[in-house]
Amino acid sequence: MKTFPMLQEVEGFLAQRQGLRIGAKHVDTKKTLHVINPSSGELLTSVACASENEIDLAVGVARQAFHSGPWGCMGPDQRSRIIWRLADLIEKNAAIFGQLDALDNGKPVAIARDVDAIYSARHFRYFAGWPDKIEGSTIPVNIPDRLNYTKVQPLGVCGLITPWNYPLLMASWKLAPALAAGNTVILKPSEETPLSVLYLADLALEAGFPEGVLNVTPGYGHEAGNALALHHDVDKVGFTGSTQTGRKIVKASIGNLKKVSLELGGKAANIIFEDAHLESAISGSFWANFSNNGQSCTAGSRLYVHSKIHEKVTEGLIKLANSLKMGAGMEDPGNDLGPVISESQMKRIFGFLERAKDEGAEVLAGGVKDERDGWFVPPTIVGNVSDEMEIARQEVFGPVLSVLSFEDDADVLKRANNSDFGLAAGLWSRDISRVRRIADSLLAGTVWVNCWGETDAASPFGGFKQSGYGREMGREAISLYSQTKSVWIA
Repeated sequence: MKTFPMLQEVEGFLAQRQGLRIGAKHVDTKKTLHVINPSSGELLTSVACASENEIDLAVGVARQAFHSGPWGCMGPDQRSRIIWRLADLIEKNAAIFGQLDALDNGKPVAIARDVDAIYSARHFRYFAGWPDKIEGSTIPVNIPDRLNYTKVQPLGVCGLITPWNYPLLMASWKLAPALAAGNTVILKPSEETPLSVLYLADLALEAGFPEGVLNVTPGYGHEAGNALALHHDVDKVGFTGSTQTGRKIVKASIGNLKKVSLELGGKAANIIFEDAHLESAISGSFWANFSNNGQSCTAGSRLYVHSKIHEKVTEGLIKLANSLKMGAGMEDPGNDLGPVISESQMKRIFGFLERAKDEGAEVLAGGVKDERDGWFVPPTIVGNVSDEMEIARQEVFGPVLSVLSFEDDADVLKRANNSDFGLAAGLWSRDISRVRRIADSLLAGTVWVNCWGETDAASPFGGFKQSGYGREMGREAISLYSQTKSVWIA
């Protein structure tokens, strides 16, 4: 079996204990994060672990960089050039980013390199175009001899908390608009996948970001994340993660009423109607759930299939599941799936499956621990599922797809919307009238029709209901990290 040779730069990075990135310094700590390779269960490396004291230090450095450093008085053109240079450096070093994410996340290295890293670079390039387009307006007020205009200004210091499923890409989604709007940031990555964003912080200095503008503080959520959410000198928290943690962040933010945006969990409904192009619908719906090993909040894990085609679709899904190739992140580029992120997550997924079987569901493919080392869960298809079952209502966050049957449009729309979540949804049909009607009625922030998973830096992304609030990407992302001031002149 082919294994990618580890790049010299990656070997050197892993050989050194990595410190927090605060200002231009690598700050060590008494506490340690042990970074585990999920493909083997072995220790990969160790990095410094931030707690309340280090968060306080980083906030102070970011505050000084915002108020006293060159970032705050820098012209938009210069800010754009620096962000663009960082995009170039991400693309230039895509192979390094790919290996770092493949090692601590487990995803296939080719995907981490060619998708996650390249799309991160594109994201920074898009927002590099924004600084000189953030404009206010002149307002024709009804009071004589008065000039009223607005200025759109940065919020200040932003605490950004990102998950482990897309370590570099999710960080880019938040960093790019926050920096384009003129803020300084403290990024708290997941304790399980800190490597690629630590490397990103080094490249940011190389790109020309002033010291203290982009700080990276790996640590545990209940310590470092909580300290960011509570800190009275943090003006904004942007969070991607579980709904449960999102609620805690909202509570912690009330001390200084800091701005909060949340991209939380999902249990996306995906609907295949009887008139769908079956080959496309089966393949698209399969990857809607199993892309990134099912470790995505937009995973189409509730698949509703019309009763007329239910058997044929299920057979197609089982065939695809049994054909996939699993392996370690640094193995053969032909691997479709890697391991799940941790042993605890693997056990959690199998717990869902055991309880589903107790409720009467049937495992049609997968569902058995892979024999190799590491935390591998094979692609699993679950049939005979009803809407009331836990597996149809709770986010599994793994390679598990529940298949349900429906009879008519009104029935499936009601069932699809009967969820606490509303991040994404989708449908497959060739009837344009049905498509428009159902798409308009689905309670989700993003609806995909005859496709799944498409995102673009220019298109807003976020959730309804308990999937969060605020919109990342596009023009709306700039508004997440800015505030409007009204000026009156007599």
